[in-house]
Amino acid sequence: MLKQRVITALVLLPILLALVFYAPTAQLYAALGLAGLAMAWEWTGLLRWQSAAARWAYVLLAALLLAAAWHSPLKDRALDWLLLPVVGAWLLMPLRFRGFPQRAPLPGALAALAGQVMIVSTLLSIAALHALPQGSLKLLFVLFLVFAADTGAYFAGRALGRHKLAPSISPGKTVEGALGGLALCALWAATAGAHVFGLHGARILVLVALSLLVAVLSIVGDLTESMLKRAAGLKDSGKILPGHGGVLDRVDSIVAALPTMVLGLHLLQLQ
Repeated sequence: MLKQRVITALVLLPILLALVFYAPTAQLYAALGLAGLAMAWEWTGLLRWQSAAARWAYVLLAALLLAAAWHSPLKDRALDWLLLPVVGAWLLMPLRFRGFPQRAPLPGALAALAGQVMIVSTLLSIAALHALPQGSLKLLFVLFLVFAADTGAYFAGRALGRHKLAPSISPGKTVEGALGGLALCALWAATAGAHVFGLHGARILVLVALSLLVAVLSIVGDLTESMLKRAAGLKDSGKILPGHGGVLDRVDSIVAALPTMVLGLHLLQLQ
């Protein structure tokens, strides 16, 4: 398993970095759109759809929505208004955690809609960040921010973890671990973030505050996918990435983090 994980990472990481640093934003969007289609397929698996025709129709709809979103003038003129309800939904998602497993994670129709919105908002957020000045570095900053939240939570949880964060969803996660992840995120934002975004003084504190919110919602994204997998009786969302599971298993935190960061940067004028 470890060997497969390493090989997959060694193959995909250079491709991803090449796209981020050398591809125009349109090509990056198109390339990652393929991952978006894989996410759509995996999402229907989490929703326990049995019909192959229905699942392929869902993937086709995702492709059409991604294409329409890219060509829509709204992606440039009103992206914040598009992302605002998305971020609001992520903020409210913990309310669904409290009733699990006694009630379903999301009603069927809402879950199907949520999957499409999640995919489109994630891809548009990637494109929006990448199109900014020094966009490649800003995109990597967010990805490493999510990595910091996960890494800090792992080590702090192992050393100090006592209180379960969401025992019915992910028994291994602890409150202490989450706080450790947030501490590492704050450090990352105050150092690397300040440099990447060219901020000084109080504006660094604003970025740190935004980064902490992004980190919190990255945990929400992780728990949301864990809840859906547990409800579906699945260990992984898919098998497309040997040793890693599915695409959703790799981006469950990112799908909540990216729209939040893009919206926050715009509203707080930190771009």
